[in-house]
Amino acid sequence: MADEKQLIRYSGRGSFAPDVIARAAGSSVFTEDGRELLDFTSGQMSAILGHSHPEIVATVREQVGTLDHLHSGMLSRPVLDLAAELVATLPAPLEKAVFLTTGAEANEAALRMAKLVTGGHEVVSFARSWHGMTLAAANATYSAGRVGYGPAAPGNYALPVPDRFRPSIVDADGDLDWRRQLDLGFEMVDAQSVGALAACIVEPILSSGGVIDLPPGYLAALRDKCHERGMLLVVDEAQTGLCRTGDWYAFERDGVVPDILTLSKTLGAGLPLAAVVTSAEIEERAHERGFLFFTTHVNDPLPAAVGLTVLDVLRRDRLDLRAQELGTRLREGLAALPHDVVADVRGRGLMVGLELGGADADQLGAAVTARCAGLGLHVNIVQLPGMGGTFRIAPPLTATEEEIDRGVSIIDEALTSVRG
Repeated sequence: MADEKQLIRYSGRGSFAPDVIARAAGSSVFTEDGRELLDFTSGQMSAILGHSHPEIVATVREQVGTLDHLHSGMLSRPVLDLAAELVATLPAPLEKAVFLTTGAEANEAALRMAKLVTGGHEVVSFARSWHGMTLAAANATYSAGRVGYGPAAPGNYALPVPDRFRPSIVDADGDLDWRRQLDLGFEMVDAQSVGALAACIVEPILSSGGVIDLPPGYLAALRDKCHERGMLLVVDEAQTGLCRTGDWYAFERDGVVPDILTLSKTLGAGLPLAAVVTSAEIEERAHERGFLFFTTHVNDPLPAAVGLTVLDVLRRDRLDLRAQELGTRLREGLAALPHDVVADVRGRGLMVGLELGGADADQLGAAVTARCAGLGLHVNIVQLPGMGGTFRIAPPLTATEEEIDRGVSIIDEALTSVRG
């Protein structure tokens, strides 16, 4: 059992998990007492190549013995190569990159750039969004962390979430009318704006908000709303980027190219690496106006070398196709579970939401999560009131068919056991 008395609790949900993790390999983590947990969250939704991938281990060992950290004004070959390799995976005009450490940092830099380039300060994001816990990122986050910290920065507005499972605005057939919802959302934004709109930042699939996949066509319509108002569209692909959804980037499905793209979690495959990517035009305008954003570890060579290895493995092993195949297997397995409380299975690729229904869904979700852990599976539920029966399932892209089937089987057994 973990003795946590010297640790600050930071998640807002009480204590840590009871077991101390000793090591991890592939799709599993192992506790100090020898128990194996199949990891269906890829660590913090990050380890897309699994844990301790041998090529990442080799890269870290070699790079840390050669060049690990530099002054922020210096450049290294891993950083230059990673920038070239990364933009080669992206559509034009995304061709300028900077490398940071976390998703919050990347979103902070992106919003700072958007404000400087547009001259505005107002930011729009989804209700139930999660973009990080630093200043601008936290102000654009509505799913948690807003109570008790004093006033938020002025000029932050929330858009309603286009959730087809619990639609707020419906058409004649009772289905989500996302176009009317989006129009209404921007009517409210326009009514509150002081004429200084700078950016809209969104996840293509809201993860902490319930694994809500934006409807086809929504992102294109949102881009048009932004550009009509002189705003930049910032797409946060912390969890969806780099093959997890079956495409290299989730925005590709709708043929939309964001003005600014942020990457994090998956880029380092579990190590701290993030990126902001934008066009040469936007970068030039930001530079002309004195864009200032750097951290102690901006463009560090060690994580950049890891990012290069991640891109190499994704490309060589066609893990975009692997995510499509395994994702179909996972969703079909979950949809076939013989439990009437399984209300919805949704998502793309290996980013899947399983929602339990019923009046006690929150309590059921917590109980099933605990039972899964006892049976050898780590899963995570959405921490929002009324959505605690929604599981965020994101196994590594390197998982095997047997591991996918084993995870589904454990969920089945946990549901059977808990409902007794």
